[in-house]
Amino acid sequence: MIIMGNSSRFVKKMNNSLTIKRERLISILKGYGSLLVAYSGGVDSTFLLATAHEALKKNLVAITAKSPLHPVRENQEAKSFAQELGVQHMLIQSREMSRPDFTANTKKRCYLCKKYLFIDLLKIARDKNIEYVAHGANVDDLEDFRPGFDAAREMKIMAPMVDAGLAKNDIRTLSKQMNLKTWNKPPMSCLATRIPYGRQITPEKLKMIEKAEQIILGLGVTACRVRLHDKAARIEVDPGDIERILDQGIRSNIVGKLKGIGFSHVAVDLEGYRQGSMNRDI
Repeated sequence: MIIMGNSSRFVKKMNNSLTIKRERLISILKGYGSLLVAYSGGVDSTFLLATAHEALKKNLVAITAKSPLHPVRENQEAKSFAQELGVQHMLIQSREMSRPDFTANTKKRCYLCKKYLFIDLLKIARDKNIEYVAHGANVDDLEDFRPGFDAAREMKIMAPMVDAGLAKNDIRTLSKQMNLKTWNKPPMSCLATRIPYGRQITPEKLKMIEKAEQIILGLGVTACRVRLHDKAARIEVDPGDIERILDQGIRSNIVGKLKGIGFSHVAVDLEGYRQGSMNRDI
């Protein structure tokens, strides 16, 4: 009984902490007056957009970048949610793929991608007389290898969820309380993260990766990355799904379809999905 009492007090304290953080976020957002949100449709930016809509009402615009770097399904989901929310939403064609410094795929790849995107977003904000531009970074991003965050800082892109002290788990919990469908959405990242640094990024490679991941996600796995090593596919799924995709029938189906896309070899990574696994040697 004592343990249950302590547990109840802990949950209450945690909920109070989340309430305080959420109220702080709303206060920060209201202070902006008007805001343009870089909206990808992921867990963080969806929560930010929904909360910004609550705080700012019509003084809000959401922008989603359309690019070979992003699966078509993600853009469609972002567009659908913005419409459902009643927020002004724009899909813009990003231009990183026309930049040789980006497609060279150096360790500055994410920095350059975000820099070019934020340049475009700041211009749109000026044209629309919007005071601030924000992205969906959270405090956990401060501890990871996030060169894109450096670009945001340099260009004075706001990170209201960092300022409010919100971590990823906080955002998921609050998203669930707000009935946002994305509360338990697996982590997402651009398709270029599947290509090792130093290997050229091309539309053809990105399309192969997108098709391969769509095939594996279609099997009902919770998360998937298809890492491209020359023409070999290294598949990462959650550890609980590894045995499932190694079933003889499913495995043969995956191999056949991925070879049909253009992969020469297909392998399953027995460590399973790890966010940022391509950054291990950095």
